[in-house]
Amino acid sequence: MLQETNFMKTTLRIFALILVISAFMGGAPLVWAQPYPNRPVQLIIPIPAGGGGDVNGRLLVEDLIKILGQQIVVVNKPGASDTLGTDALAKSKKDGYTLGYTSSAAMVFARVTNPESVPYDPVKDFDPLGSHTFFPLCVAVQANSPWKTFNDLIDYAKKNPGKLRVSTAGVGSTANFDVEITKTLTGAEFTHVPFKGGEAVVTALLGGHVEVSYDIVGKFMPHVEVGKVRILLVSRKISFLPKIPTITELGYKRELLSGWHGMFGPAGLPEDVKTVLIPAIEKAVKQPETKAKIENTGYAVEYKSPEEQRRLIMGDYETAKAIAAKLGLGK
Repeated sequence: MLQETNFMKTTLRIFALILVISAFMGGAPLVWAQPYPNRPVQLIIPIPAGGGGDVNGRLLVEDLIKILGQQIVVVNKPGASDTLGTDALAKSKKDGYTLGYTSSAAMVFARVTNPESVPYDPVKDFDPLGSHTFFPLCVAVQANSPWKTFNDLIDYAKKNPGKLRVSTAGVGSTANFDVEITKTLTGAEFTHVPFKGGEAVVTALLGGHVEVSYDIVGKFMPHVEVGKVRILLVSRKISFLPKIPTITELGYKRELLSGWHGMFGPAGLPEDVKTVLIPAIEKAVKQPETKAKIENTGYAVEYKSPEEQRRLIMGDYETAKAIAAKLGLGK
């Protein structure tokens, strides 16, 4: 009995010594490491609070919290065409506890039109984790215009080079690139009227200052619903406009560009983190109720794997770069 008591005392002393040594070395008491994520995750959204991309990102977060079983704290860091917050993500710790929900503006178009403002490499400095939404652009005209279809519009533009004025959100915008792609594919000629984003693109169409507008579908829908605007073409299929064609559906060889948002981490995330995050993000993106809610606002929810996401970045960049060179942008 005495030997058992001494053994127990010795064991307790050894355990106490281990705890003391652990404390002196700056460590915590011995605990089993918990799997990722075992504390809240920060998500950087480089878009102003309340913007379409911010709203969609927060809806995705709600589903991710349920799937991961861990809190996700959203931090908005807008500015410089979404590059400010995206740069903060690139420089963040590579442990999976800082992620980002960023855009084609930051990953593609800013480095084409204003490369000196982009301090990161979109391919080398990030780990893609899955795409979430595309925001299709469209070709719109007044509802009382003579053009009932996109082909009607193109026929008129080819017979009357430069007569049709086309408004976009500015030189170097996605819409500007789509106008140039349209011209290349169809042989039509337009007169480009750039604005500085906002609602001016739509206002110009409604006021008759231009005959055609290229911009995000959602901007035109309130005017479509009251019979003032007709959409002739979309850059990507939209569930609530099933009869409106894309340009490839009309027989042309490539699609127009669409903007997009997706999930990223800084390059070098641990494999065990990606093993958890990638399937969780895919599952969240495909949640039927959230998908329907987002698509009803004019976006197209479409998951792409990290590898597909990387190819999307490179493909969009090469397309935009070639068009920018033609327009003399980004020099």
